Amino acid sequence: MLNFKHFNLPAFPDKISDEEQLEELLSRPSSEVVKLFSRINGDIVFLGVSGKIGPSLARMAKRACDESGVKKRIVGVALFESKEQRNSIESFGIETIHGNLLDTGFQESLPALENVFFLAGMKFGSLDNLSLTWAVNTYLPAMVAEHFKNSRIVAFSTGCVYPLVPVSSVGSVESDMPEPVGEYAQSCLGRERMFEYGSNQYRTKVSLIRLNYSVELRYGVLVDIALKVKNGLPVDLSMGYFNAIWQGDMNDFVLRSIEQCASPAKVFNVTGPDILSVREVAAEFGKLFGVKPKFVNKEAKTALLSNSSLAYSIFGSPKVSINQAISWTAEWIKEEKRLLGKPTHFEVRDGKY
Repeated sequence: MLNFKHFNLPAFPDKISDEEQLEELLSRPSSEVVKLFSRINGDIVFLGVSGKIGPSLARMAKRACDESGVKKRIVGVALFESKEQRNSIESFGIETIHGNLLDTGFQESLPALENVFFLAGMKFGSLDNLSLTWAVNTYLPAMVAEHFKNSRIVAFSTGCVYPLVPVSSVGSVESDMPEPVGEYAQSCLGRERMFEYGSNQYRTKVSLIRLNYSVELRYGVLVDIALKVKNGLPVDLSMGYFNAIWQGDMNDFVLRSIEQCASPAKVFNVTGPDILSVREVAAEFGKLFGVKPKFVNKEAKTALLSNSSLAYSIFGSPKVSINQAISWTAEWIKEEKRLLGKPTHFEVRDGKY
């Protein structure tokens, strides 16, 4: 296996058999998360709960509350894709509210609960509808910062607000000046600035999560690479290096960041500890699939890389290693389990998604 950083890790299954087991693992709260929910006051709302991350994040919060013996109102707000998706989230014991967050009247009708997790955002197809991209990524956060000015807010951002940095570096840190490439990344920096404005104007306590990248078995950079290797398609090395973190670990960090909210807003990079080589990860999948990977283009000397040392100093290290995630992903794809069909476009270097 690849020689990546290891920590004192808990035991995990060698294989994840189905989506029920996967969802349980992604939403399993650590003892630290359980203790968190026994301490914090107030109810919780997840804005944009129906995306790739929201269901497992909200479910982890609900499980932590149950295990800590506290009762909180936990609400998920979204334009749900289907009745089945909404029912699935409600089956976890989460109250749902259906509506368009960009509708001023709808947003003003939402309960101003004490703890807010903001997950809404637009990336895929952003180049085709730039005005909507800016509305979702910048205008909407301004609305949320106003309506929830008396709450604590954890808002998802992205490592894309940073410039490409030398692969020989440790990656971008929170104190580095953002230099977003392309309108998607610029609109994400706009999202941060709106929450920062609200934090400064109303003294709202805010944490901003610069995520880069979250992975599980149905989507993510590992799935993107694995599918190309297995199907004999060339793997693009243009963006030759990346960071990744298991979504369950990311959920843990994000929930616990509610206690770190501050005014002015506090920024956290959230990603894995390794600078991963696309070529080496593809080669590992090649071994697991019994095929030889094909490659196009060559690695540049720079990449989109983040350093999460600050988050680790507060929350500890991720519990799932990249080796484990690669092994799980390979088995999942070998058995042709369900995928979300949402490529990350991690290989893009010009910010045009």
